[in-house]
Amino acid sequence: MTRHPFPSTPTAPLRLGVLGCANIARKFCHDVAASPAVQVVAVASRQADKAADFANTWGIGRWHASYEALLADPEVDAIYLPLPNSLHAEWAVRAAQAGKHVLCEKPLALNLSEAQAMHHAAREHGVILLEAYPYAFQPQHQHLLALLAEGAIGQVRSVQACFGFMLPPAPGNIRLQPDLGGGALLDAGSYVLSLIREVMGQAPVRVQADASWAPSGVDISLMATLHYADGRRAQLSCAMDAANHRRATVVGSAGILETEFLNHTAAVPDAVTGFLPSQMRLRRGTANSLAFEDLTDECGSGFRFAAEALARWVVAPDAVALARHAQASLDNAATLEALGRSARFGQAVALQAS
Repeated sequence: MTRHPFPSTPTAPLRLGVLGCANIARKFCHDVAASPAVQVVAVASRQADKAADFANTWGIGRWHASYEALLADPEVDAIYLPLPNSLHAEWAVRAAQAGKHVLCEKPLALNLSEAQAMHHAAREHGVILLEAYPYAFQPQHQHLLALLAEGAIGQVRSVQACFGFMLPPAPGNIRLQPDLGGGALLDAGSYVLSLIREVMGQAPVRVQADASWAPSGVDISLMATLHYADGRRAQLSCAMDAANHRRATVVGSAGILETEFLNHTAAVPDAVTGFLPSQMRLRRGTANSLAFEDLTDECGSGFRFAAEALARWVVAPDAVALARHAQASLDNAATLEALGRSARFGQAVALQAS
């Protein structure tokens, strides 16, 4: 089944500037290069030679030796923001103040107050701020949400979701640095939480988390239970010390959805890109004897799907969809903050209203 979750591609490409030259920015530029909807026109780094090399490698027309210069570039419509987690709030706000739309890497912010400030700046300056979970813009994920909305499994009762990987030893890895927003929860757990939030349709009212800690002080793995006002529960697991796994089970009153939620997908394993098929299957009904249906959808780079979604909404804003994304981001920020506190202090934590 092929599903197109967004309108057709706009005629003029959205001109993107990339704020930083991290490895993820290289992957982003590679994946959006063929898109008719977006064009990377500039890149910035605090090191001029690094920006110049990045621009030369990816055929980008201009480079800047400071982030400020990129924000001042009149030929840039929007910013892709792949900086460390601790810098998201500052530079998303500054980009909004410069009149640039923002596609911000996950997690949007380190806490609720940062996320609120970012969305306030976006509203004040009339730009779009979009949290970039690539899997969430995959046609497969849109299909999952459509199945839930049409009642394919009845009322959602619970979700169990996990994401983990083995972090390779690397001195200075930002995932291990507390001051840069490292740790399994913010890196992998934010993906898991974002899926849970979309499936459950609301934020929990309290959370209980337990973590294991790396010598640097970040959480290396974490598990949590999320409690909702209507009595439902969800379970979250994330890790940076385990074999790669990424899957969710959504249990309803009349069926089950099981899904991977990969950022980048292919119909068959692709040795060049590393993209893999993303499995999703549906059981309609409550009996264990009922067979699962294997579901398939359009495949591709989640980076490209996300960037093209931003481009379409810049041309034709969908107020309902954008408000839904914004509220989910605020809920996620509040929940991540509560989960971190719960793991650190070993007790249940109630959420702040977002």
